[in-house]
Amino acid sequence: MAAERRAQRLLSTSSFWLCCLLLLGRREPGAAAARSGSPLQSPGASIRTFTPFYFLVEPVDTLSNRGSSVILNCSAYSEPSPKIEWKKDGTFLNLVSDDRRQLLPDGSLFISSVVHSKHNKPDEGYYQCVATVESLGTIVSRTARLTVAGLPRFASQPEPSTTYAGNSAILNCEVNADLVPFVRWEQNRQPLVLDDRVVKLPSGTLVISNVTEGDGGLYRCVIESGGPPKYSDEAELKVLPDPEVTSNLMFLKQPSSLVKVIGQSAVLPCVASGFPAPTIRWMKNEETLDTESSERLVLLAGGSLVISDVTEEDAGTYFCIAENGNETIEAQAELTVQAPPEFLKQPANIYAHESMDIVFECEVTGKPTPTVKWVKNGDMVIPSDYFKIVKEHNLQVLGLVKSDEGFYQCIAENDVGNAQAGAQLIILEHAPATTGPLPSAPRDVVASLVSTRFIKLTWRTPASDPHGDNLTYSVFYTKEGVARERVENTSRPGEMQVTIQNLMPATVYIFRVMAQNKHGSGESSAPLRVETQPEVQLPGPAPNIRAYANSPTSITVTWETPLSGNGEIQNYKLYYMEKGTDKEQDVDVASLSYTIYGLKKYTEYSFRVVAYNKHGPGVSTQDVAVRTLSDVPGAVPQNLSLEVRNSKSIMIHWQPPPPATQNGQITGYKIRYRKASRKSDVTETLVAGTQLSLLVEGLDRGTEYNFRVAALTINGTGPATDWLSAETFESDLDETHVPEVPSSLHVRPLVTSIVVSWTPPENQNIVVRGYAIGYGIGSPHAQTIKVDYKQRYYTIENLDPSSHYVITLKAFNNVGEGIPLYESAVTRPHTDTSEVDLFVINAPYTPVPDPTPMMPPVGVQASILSHDTIRITWADNSLPKHQKITDSRYYTVRWKTNIPANTKYKTANATTLNYLVTGLKPNTLYEFSVMVTKGRRASTWSMTAHGTTFELVPTSPPKDVTVVSKEGKPRTIIVNWQPPSEANGKITGYIIYYSTDVNAEIHDWVIEPVVGNRLTHQIQELTLDTPYYFKIQARNSKGMGPMSEAVQFRTPKADSSDKMPNDQASGSAGKGSRLPDLGPDYKPPMSGSNSPHGSPSPLDSNMLLVIIVSVGVITIVVVVIIAVFCTRRTTSHQKKKRAACKSVNGSHKYKGNSKDVKPPDLWIHHERLELKPIDKSPDPNPIMTDTPIPRNSQDITPVDNSLDSNIHQRRNSYRGHESEDSMSTLAGRRGMRPKMMMPFDSQPPQQSVRNTPSTDTMPASSSQTCCTDHQDPEGATSSSYLASSQEEDSGQSLPTAHVRPSHPLKSFAVPAIPPPGPPTYDPALPSTPLLSQQALNHHLHAVKTASIGTLGRSRPPMPVVVPSAPEVQETTRMLEDSESSYEPDELTKEMAHLEGLMKDLNAITTA
Repeated sequence: MAAERRAQRLLSTSSFWLCCLLLLGRREPGAAAARSGSPLQSPGASIRTFTPFYFLVEPVDTLSNRGSSVILNCSAYSEPSPKIEWKKDGTFLNLVSDDRRQLLPDGSLFISSVVHSKHNKPDEGYYQCVATVESLGTIVSRTARLTVAGLPRFASQPEPSTTYAGNSAILNCEVNADLVPFVRWEQNRQPLVLDDRVVKLPSGTLVISNVTEGDGGLYRCVIESGGPPKYSDEAELKVLPDPEVTSNLMFLKQPSSLVKVIGQSAVLPCVASGFPAPTIRWMKNEETLDTESSERLVLLAGGSLVISDVTEEDAGTYFCIAENGNETIEAQAELTVQAPPEFLKQPANIYAHESMDIVFECEVTGKPTPTVKWVKNGDMVIPSDYFKIVKEHNLQVLGLVKSDEGFYQCIAENDVGNAQAGAQLIILEHAPATTGPLPSAPRDVVASLVSTRFIKLTWRTPASDPHGDNLTYSVFYTKEGVARERVENTSRPGEMQVTIQNLMPATVYIFRVMAQNKHGSGESSAPLRVETQPEVQLPGPAPNIRAYANSPTSITVTWETPLSGNGEIQNYKLYYMEKGTDKEQDVDVASLSYTIYGLKKYTEYSFRVVAYNKHGPGVSTQDVAVRTLSDVPGAVPQNLSLEVRNSKSIMIHWQPPPPATQNGQITGYKIRYRKASRKSDVTETLVAGTQLSLLVEGLDRGTEYNFRVAALTINGTGPATDWLSAETFESDLDETHVPEVPSSLHVRPLVTSIVVSWTPPENQNIVVRGYAIGYGIGSPHAQTIKVDYKQRYYTIENLDPSSHYVITLKAFNNVGEGIPLYESAVTRPHTDTSEVDLFVINAPYTPVPDPTPMMPPVGVQASILSHDTIRITWADNSLPKHQKITDSRYYTVRWKTNIPANTKYKTANATTLNYLVTGLKPNTLYEFSVMVTKGRRASTWSMTAHGTTFELVPTSPPKDVTVVSKEGKPRTIIVNWQPPSEANGKITGYIIYYSTDVNAEIHDWVIEPVVGNRLTHQIQELTLDTPYYFKIQARNSKGMGPMSEAVQFRTPKADSSDKMPNDQASGSAGKGSRLPDLGPDYKPPMSGSNSPHGSPSPLDSNMLLVIIVSVGVITIVVVVIIAVFCTRRTTSHQKKKRAACKSVNGSHKYKGNSKDVKPPDLWIHHERLELKPIDKSPDPNPIMTDTPIPRNSQDITPVDNSLDSNIHQRRNSYRGHESEDSMSTLAGRRGMRPKMMMPFDSQPPQQSVRNTPSTDTMPASSSQTCCTDHQDPEGATSSSYLASSQEEDSGQSLPTAHVRPSHPLKSFAVPAIPPPGPPTYDPALPSTPLLSQQALNHHLHAVKTASIGTLGRSRPPMPVVVPSAPEVQETTRMLEDSESSYEPDELTKEMAHLEGLMKDLNAITTA
């Protein structure tokens, strides 16, 4: 309302003066510009008034916490309503695409969640509100500083102390100034109530006066700044009884010098101790202060002085005097009072005509003295020939043009704050002529006098008015080539000459003259071109200019009197500039030397001198450069970190201080460390300036140490870092393994952040060096953050509201990362404001200039060089055509990838027109842009360029590998996995490795290829109750990636489908687990019945009957075999041939069945891991994922009708599955004995070979001679397998495969190519030669234990017969075909094999 009333008064005043002018008539065009309310307007002209346009609310300095919300208020008044925008650090904010920052309806800026970290502070800085009204102008508010409170940290902590009753006690707790409001104290871990006797000083220190016994106890201070509270060390205060003996006075706390702003409160601490207890009084500038009668002066407990509502008169020296009757002590401190800028005179609105000169006045006061800058329509006014700063703060505009119209603001600022005041300039049109004759052009305009800095013009009256007594004249002039024209009016009517002052020597000016009468302005004269005289009597350059440094902040410059120049030298102007900047400063000097103070330490400056005489400035000297002296570093080393190596050593890392604060060449670093328990015993070590780390050895076990580092120059030691603590290990922990899984993980979602907390792994014997937190929407692999091993919580920020995030936590050490722990959380919606926390205080302010921006770079191009490197090139139009950089400009390149969407930009600086960006992710699209900076000027970001890095082999294995048992099929498992986190390209396939021996060589593992990007695969016919280990490897167009860690899976014990739900529920089978979770001796719990107490179910009696019958049948089989062995030892060769031919023919007939789909011949070379099909494959329609590889011994078939029917039922269903995707099958059951063809160089997909139960099966190679007329598929297959080995082995002998009878899935050893003749074997290896001529009984042990794996070298294929448990009649036929002789030792071995077979049968039937 007050603002509206001011606007109404302004409008009414303007209207009043406009009416007066209309009545009084025309004002002379040469008169001065009119101030507010006095428009220079003639009758008949349109009336323009000043528009009220000002800020109702301006932003103020604000202190906030990380993660909280902040509102920077701003509101402007105008008709029509203005458009509000915001600047941060001089650059406009793009609030349209900003998720965290938004513009409120009233113009205020709302930041939903403040982001602040050690290396990323995007929200902290200086903000300015900009209001714009189209066709009117722009105004800017004062700048407001947003400060984010740092992490809670104690500069000093309370220490144990002892005091006597009645005395005072001090407990220190110093924190950063921005954290002081959040400090409180606890006594014995209970909140401490403050009163007149117990007070907290502004620094956080606790003062207790007149101590009593109840004040004893444990004290600690607490910082509560939004996050979890930060506690200091506990310190015990002991209160002793009155000693009754005098003790010396001493200060526990002395006052220190303060700087305060007017209106704030000042606290001068002063606490003394002694016996008798002392009294405290204060003096200021030799005058005793009366604290009892004053309302603004208060004496706190212990004697500290509080001055409220400080004024400038309170500045001075204060003395604290402590007395106890025996002695007196005193301490002093200086109080400095500062004042923010305040306007004594604000700019006023101005009416003016074109070509006139105007002055905006602005007077300010403040302490320190404010600096003033001017802003026009939001842009800073740069002083020039036509815009000048006069009388310290006033703005003079010469030769107005129409574009000068708008709003001008005077902005005053000092160390305390800033303020702005504005005014409007309106350029009026000249009034149209009234009825009557106008004068013609003045005649004979000449320059009667031309000097170096002035010109005198004369002319004659116009021809239309020869007398011209009532005419006035206006002279318009400008520099040649400049559009801005100035005007000079004659002083009285009839005067026909004018002298133009303050011109430049040897400069061409254009003049024209116009006459005015009572009707208006007449015609203009023809332009007159005049050049001023050159200045020939100016001083020459000052000779022998020298500069030398006196100190780190001062330089003295000397010179001699110029040799040339006729005029007497009046003074000198010394110009100096910091190297690398473009801002030159100057100072007036009357003598031949001058010392400049207040320079930057160890910084190079250039100096030049210009002499002045009565004619003006002379010729400048050449620049002379000198560097200020070095000094001790002004800042601490950065990024100090500690890494505990073992129980006796700690590694320290740090970075140099910022370059601007090094103050010289860093010659070394001083490292000081001590035990936390013995703070007085400090060890000191010096290292060279190039060394940025140190391994401190010889420490004590399980001991906490404090470390700090300071930088050194030749001048001495700079400030040291804060003490940083680390504790050595109690014992040298194991670091040969990765850490185990963290024992717990908890998440707490907020709107744009999630708080993650955890507990360490239960096994404390493995070193944990930190934790890796992964998170992302739907996947935890989008972002990864690593934190210190001591940390137990972390806040993930910059998240999207109402989004589902998956979070993973892994402990890691130098070996690698451990097992992850997963959790998910949904962030809260935007409407949830439970985490808004706002703090607003007045904080110091430092201005930021608003220079004119430079042109951004153009032609940005991205050239891809490799999978992690892209070269960025660009052009700079502000450089000369040859594009050579000769000044101090530099370029900033930024880049990011849009996946995930919240990825932050990375930046780097360059001084050339190209930059090599390295460390990029493979196969990733990046966007790049460039900006140029020169001194304090910078451009906007250029247009973006895009580039996608090349692919690379996967650098991480497939993740989340799980193995589960297929429901109802205990011999079939399903392997599931997720793509690698770092696929580095399009995944074209996977390789699954599995084995029963996790320590076996990788070429001995069975291989399963998976083509494409499928993420699941089935493997059939595994051995029951057997542990398997699985690894997966991904491939792309560049090659194979690393293998995943081994996952263990134990197949179920039960073979029937009705057992599977119970097995899986009890955890005994059907679940895959990663290898580190299970020891090598892990045994799954036995799966019992569903009865809670293990009582027998109705099925147990039936199963018992099956067992008894099965044992009887096996006993009969054993007896028959022994009898046959004893009676028949040889068999004719012809019978073997007939049996082999019959086997081939039978197989040929069976394979003619249309239902038998043959899988493809696919070789996987294990060394190169390349998938390539076999030429001349007999299969016209290969199925890539059907890989029939033998993985277990064949089922033992008891002589039981029900079980036999089950087998036939499974066989029929198995055929139906052959067309399913991702199904790996074993050899189909050909009656009781399937036959396998296995190449030995790598594991190809084999063919299923089925025969009728009555057909004898012999190896294909042994039947080639009798079966040449039969071109059956099996023969074709065998031929294709053997094609690669025909050159090596021309004979019919086949290589021998050795079978280790120890594990059900242990692979064959690599066989050697045997020479023709009887094969020989290694007697040390208990292996079984698988020759086709051997009796089939000899493979009974292989039935139980052998599986065929993959070998690393190329070998010809070999037929392997893997029988099922034979029936009696079939056994007799096999014995008839056998011609091997068996000794008693061999029979003993076979009996042992049969005993193992019976044990397996018992295990199957009882499961």
